[in-house]
Amino acid sequence: MRIGVLTAGGDCPGLNAVIRSVVHRAVAQYDDEVIGFEDGYAGLLDGRYRALDLNAVSGILARGGTILGSSRLERDRLREACENAADIARDFGIDALIPIGGEGTLTAARMLSDAGLPVVGVPKTIDNDISSTDRTFGFDTAVGVATEAMDRLKTTAESHQRVMVVEVMGRHAGWIALESGMAAGAHGICLPERPFDPADLVKMVEERFARGKKFAVICVAEGAHPADGTMDYGKGEIDQYGHERFQGIGTALAHELEKRLGKEAKPVILGHVQRGGTPTAYDRVLATRFGWHAVEAAHRGDFGKMTALRGTEVVMVPLAEAVTELKTVPIDRMDEAESVF
Repeated sequence: MRIGVLTAGGDCPGLNAVIRSVVHRAVAQYDDEVIGFEDGYAGLLDGRYRALDLNAVSGILARGGTILGSSRLERDRLREACENAADIARDFGIDALIPIGGEGTLTAARMLSDAGLPVVGVPKTIDNDISSTDRTFGFDTAVGVATEAMDRLKTTAESHQRVMVVEVMGRHAGWIALESGMAAGAHGICLPERPFDPADLVKMVEERFARGKKFAVICVAEGAHPADGTMDYGKGEIDQYGHERFQGIGTALAHELEKRLGKEAKPVILGHVQRGGTPTAYDRVLATRFGWHAVEAAHRGDFGKMTALRGTEVVMVPLAEAVTELKTVPIDRMDEAESVF
């Protein structure tokens, strides 16, 4: 069997672990040939790929990023790929394609599968927002990075009697903000799933200062937004990939709190530092398991599906099920977090 593998969308700790696992299982167990398409679906369309053998993936388990490179694909080019799905499989001689990516990548994978390409998807996203899987690799690393950042910021916030507003990733799902905020003992958490009122945060800070706790750390997801009429904050434009360009809620909220409180409030935007660096042990193991099961599914002819974690077991679920809707933070988890503020 000849297997093609690619990584698309935003980079994520654990991508290299999947690539390594796919190659090890396919080559060592089945004597398959594996090729890696460069820069995601763009490489698939442009015919840019390289052979992946055991030597090619040696030493990459702990590396962040992806040795194959990644990119996002414009919708017109995706339609082009679907129209030529049969030609793609024939031209590259691939018996299976394993795309590794998030919602956009898996949506494209489903479209290619529907067009006749033999596809087995592997979900990845630091946002942990892919339906049908309990966890995605990269999330644990991102939560750890954000938690450590807030742990460090607490000491400087206390030293200078400041309010620190820490913006973490999470466009439409607030899992990183929820879990890192809880782990770091943040004094407020703002999620995309529930609009917030700055007045509540002002009250919380004032009460803390009245008790002699003259600092506060607030964790806010990049997609969080204020309730209508509570503060000025507009929606951004939609980019060429269909994503909203956010206006910077961390900075906006810090300025709003400083104005209302009369106290220094500083925004800290963690940004892409959450995506980079060495994956945690948990993410390396999960990514490795996903790669192993993807190869097994390909050999069973179990196409049009993706790997998923259910409890402690890795199972295969239809791509259509995985991309129907995002997995957002449920109300009960928000209530749990609020109970410890």
